[in-house]
Amino acid sequence: MEKTTVETMRFLALMVALFLAAPAAQSWSKEGHIMTCRIAQSLLDEGPAEVVRNLLPDYAEGDLSSLCVWPDQIRHWYKYRWTSPLHFIDTPDKACNFDYSRDCHDPKGTEDMCVAGAVSNFTTQLLHYHHGTSDRRYNLTEALLFLAHFMGDIHQPMHVGFTSDEGGNTIQVRWFRHKSNLHHVWDREIILTALADYYEKDTELFLKDLQNNLTQGVWSDDISSWGECEDLSSCPTKYATESINLACKWGYNGVTQGETLADEYFDSRMPIVMKRIAQGGVRLALILNQVFGDQKHHHIPPPT
Repeated sequence: MEKTTVETMRFLALMVALFLAAPAAQSWSKEGHIMTCRIAQSLLDEGPAEVVRNLLPDYAEGDLSSLCVWPDQIRHWYKYRWTSPLHFIDTPDKACNFDYSRDCHDPKGTEDMCVAGAVSNFTTQLLHYHHGTSDRRYNLTEALLFLAHFMGDIHQPMHVGFTSDEGGNTIQVRWFRHKSNLHHVWDREIILTALADYYEKDTELFLKDLQNNLTQGVWSDDISSWGECEDLSSCPTKYATESINLACKWGYNGVTQGETLADEYFDSRMPIVMKRIAQGGVRLALILNQVFGDQKHHHIPPPT
């Protein structure tokens, strides 16, 4: 498989140059996405790691995390506006479960247009890497960046939230002393507060702590179960189900409009945010190792 075409690299370079002008989007903070992608890339087998480097544009210098926020930054651009519904799932209020056929659609009812559908779709596209340069149906660089990003989003519990409050976006709260909303608390506030309080605002220290928990800490005995799915097509439903369960138990629970969330909320929720960032990275690596590994072509049936 050849490296990304010159035209694609130039186009992506132009988009990166314009990122500063793009409006901020609500998602895991850039730090959260970066850590998920750094964990994933550190766990890649040799062959898949080379494929990932080959698919990345040259200016990324082999670092997947440098472009993991890209899908947030272009979601409101005309060319990519269709991707906006792919960042989340709206479920029935207080149902606290995820049903793919019921919930995975955009506001117009178009099927498969949600973050679980996106993970499945871009995984399927990446399987075409094995077809070589004769298969030009998909932009595999973009597919890789979308998959890496959406694996972060699907693990953010409030990205699988209730329809009426848009995953907590309309639930206004105070985070310690400043105004925020419940969705933003989970996207960004908890991560930034943890960085300030425990890691000297150094993402590398935060990442090192996550990696230590994976190798010899609180999650080391659980990692094998994180990868359990019947097949690649069933994994996104598992991830989304976990997120809505966590949203109900830890996100929404006890929160009322206009209240102040502070130490008690932060201390009890921070471990969950850390674990979801790590799970997203471990599972992204598992998918990429399987898709880009030496196995024969995989068949991923449509989700049911």
